[in-house]
Amino acid sequence: MLLYPALTFIVSLIAVPCCHGGKILVFPVDGSHWVNMNILIKELHGRGHDITVVRSQTNRYIKEKSPHYTSITVTLPAGLNVQSEDFIASFLKKMLAFRREASLLSLISIQMENVDSLSELNRGMGQMIVTMFEDQRFMKKLQDVHFDLVLTDPGLPGGVFLAHYLKLPMVFNVRWLTSGEAHFAIAPSPISYVPAPGTELSDHMDLIRRAQNMLQYSINLYVEKYVISPHYDDLCARYFGPGVDLYSLLQSADLWLMRSNFVFEFPRPTMPNIVYIGGFQCKPAKPLPQDLEEFMESSGEHGVVVMSLGTLVNGLPSGLTDKIAYAFSQLPQKIIWRHLEERPSSLGNNTLLVKWIPQNDLLGHPKTRAFVTHGGTNGVYEAIYHGVPIVGLPLLFDQFDNLLRVQVRGAAKVLEVTTLGSKDFLQALKEVLEEPSYQKNMKRLSSLQRDQPIKPMDSALFWIEYVMRNKGAAHLRTESYRMPWYAYYCVDVLVVLLAAVLVFIAAIIGIVRFLCCRVCKKRKIKHE
Repeated sequence: MLLYPALTFIVSLIAVPCCHGGKILVFPVDGSHWVNMNILIKELHGRGHDITVVRSQTNRYIKEKSPHYTSITVTLPAGLNVQSEDFIASFLKKMLAFRREASLLSLISIQMENVDSLSELNRGMGQMIVTMFEDQRFMKKLQDVHFDLVLTDPGLPGGVFLAHYLKLPMVFNVRWLTSGEAHFAIAPSPISYVPAPGTELSDHMDLIRRAQNMLQYSINLYVEKYVISPHYDDLCARYFGPGVDLYSLLQSADLWLMRSNFVFEFPRPTMPNIVYIGGFQCKPAKPLPQDLEEFMESSGEHGVVVMSLGTLVNGLPSGLTDKIAYAFSQLPQKIIWRHLEERPSSLGNNTLLVKWIPQNDLLGHPKTRAFVTHGGTNGVYEAIYHGVPIVGLPLLFDQFDNLLRVQVRGAAKVLEVTTLGSKDFLQALKEVLEEPSYQKNMKRLSSLQRDQPIKPMDSALFWIEYVMRNKGAAHLRTESYRMPWYAYYCVDVLVVLLAAVLVFIAAIIGIVRFLCCRVCKKRKIKHE
């Protein structure tokens, strides 16, 4: 009688995966990037790893104290804010004004301001790197811990410098670099069918669109070389010696955990050390708080529409929110709207305003019929995972390209915010709610997202621990970034081949001329 429980206990112990806890140094980026980094950190902590997070005193979302990590705070010089929310609010106003005018002058103006803001952001990060590296006690403290790897978001490259300085394996939790989409820094990216970030193009481009793609790609290269890199060139020379630059540091990463996959992304070339974990933060919905559950159930057969504009955008202009609220009031559905600003004057009785929502749990609720979103990567993947069609209101950065990818697949309706009227918004809502194709197409994407041999989160955890076990993953990393440009593009090979052909042609011509001269000479002698 005692044998069966004993065997069960032994089998259960064997079934528990053995995990030797490691020491992981994390250098994150604040804001929405931190949201998914924090999810990954929690999972790593749950597997027995010791997590240390480097933050600055200006970070809003990265808290100093946490039950699942220890933080080290870098004190920045007075007036220096590496990741300012004021920049986001200011840039949003300017971006809306530009898209409203849609003139060449406004385009040039917003691009110049964007470049200036980007330059200032990287200048601040450069100063943070100097602050860390010049603080000998701080660096000695990090060295004495003997970390196993650095997990960082290279959207701002402080963690990249830190990993190289400490000579530690480096894993990226990444989709974006400061200058654009991460694939462009590591994988072949033919611009004939790989859309550059910011173009709002798909992978099917005619001549005009390919020209537009080439122009945007050239602009991104210019920003990379002349706006971003100069802030780090002197730092590379000072701390790492000659022959090292920012992009050689980026390309030396052991592993890139890419926060996308080909359910969402267009097909494109990739590399062995890129692991796709798109939607890794998604999970089955948990029960809602009682008040929200009662609100959801009160919607009856019509269901609920959920709206959220993410963590970075506090609110829209009041005139626009009034239009949105009026359109919502005309629907038979109930609305849950994450709204932080003043109550819209046209708000209907069917709309509940809240300052925070359990977004994943709401999207996974059976009463949810549609999701109104700005198009952040996290929200889009949660909508795909739960099969909820989207009404898109893109505002900034990658949101336009994100929503385009879902719209091309027939699972979203995307609107232009600057020209949005109540009638247009209401019509788009009704189309997504009533046209079966949106629901059908999103359910198909959801099925593809779930139909994977290993869950994205499990894949991320495995590969992080893989790098720790093997002290890096250099065998997965191409060394092409060490090649000079003329060798990478085989210009030297072409020059040698061309020279060989020219020598061959010159030899043939020389031989023919020599033979012709001899024949002519013989004929002349014979004639004489």
